[in-house]
Amino acid sequence: MAALDTTLSFAALGGALLLGLCVGSFLNVVIHRLPIMLARSWRRAAAAELGAAGDDPAEERFNLAVPRSHCPACGEPVRACDNIPIVSWMRLRGRCAGCAAPISLRYPLVEVLGALAALAAVLAFGLSGTALATAAYLWVLIALACIDLESGLLPDQLTLPLLWCGLLANVLGAFAPLASAVLGAAAGYLFLWATYWVFKLVTGKEGMGYGDFKLYAAIGAWLGWQALPAVALLAAVAGILYALPPILVGRRDRNAPIRFGPFLAAAGSLALIFRDETVVVLGL
Repeated sequence: MAALDTTLSFAALGGALLLGLCVGSFLNVVIHRLPIMLARSWRRAAAAELGAAGDDPAEERFNLAVPRSHCPACGEPVRACDNIPIVSWMRLRGRCAGCAAPISLRYPLVEVLGALAALAAVLAFGLSGTALATAAYLWVLIALACIDLESGLLPDQLTLPLLWCGLLANVLGAFAPLASAVLGAAAGYLFLWATYWVFKLVTGKEGMGYGDFKLYAAIGAWLGWQALPAVALLAAVAGILYALPPILVGRRDRNAPIRFGPFLAAAGSLALIFRDETVVVLGL
């Protein structure tokens, strides 16, 4: 962990926490809206392909900025005073100010994770461009993990920019030599791609989706190929620990799919924050 100048430490950490909370609030918008935006886009594309684009009524404009944030239950717009990260959720006791419908615990949790990501970046790299890049990497992983948990998607709109940004960050070796980053991106994709096809040929089932391949490739682009074994091991162990107990007590079907993206995202986050320790453990 980088040592912060004592005259800047409190201001830097406080600023990082505040920025992380604000970004976390925006991540909640991305997590909720991006899958809806994708579904609408796919429906329009399918309708156009079938020549039925004019059969459906025009949809209202919907993106990350429009319409204003509102309650999904009653449609009441969220007031500015009710949109303060964490504080508003606690003040409202997790319920809509208009209709008292419950507000998911995911909202304050993502805001807390956004703040912790920014804090970890500053503690690891001080006040630097590397810290900002680290925070951005962690924020995108938070969004991807939550989207996968809620919808089973790992959108290209997030995984592919994450991959390219990892390669760009390593042009000057911010986290790994560029050659290692390029090999990491290729090896990450090809390893899970090969695992997918071996599993499918043996069992006749699909073990994971192509979004997982791209996410693993993006992690390799940021951390280099040397970190990939640790990331895969951590993600696999976490997935097993998550799924095995419910299976053993009969509360989960052993054939039920496990969304692997959140475990990859968590492992990829830890591998960057503790990258030196990870390399030592693996002996690389």
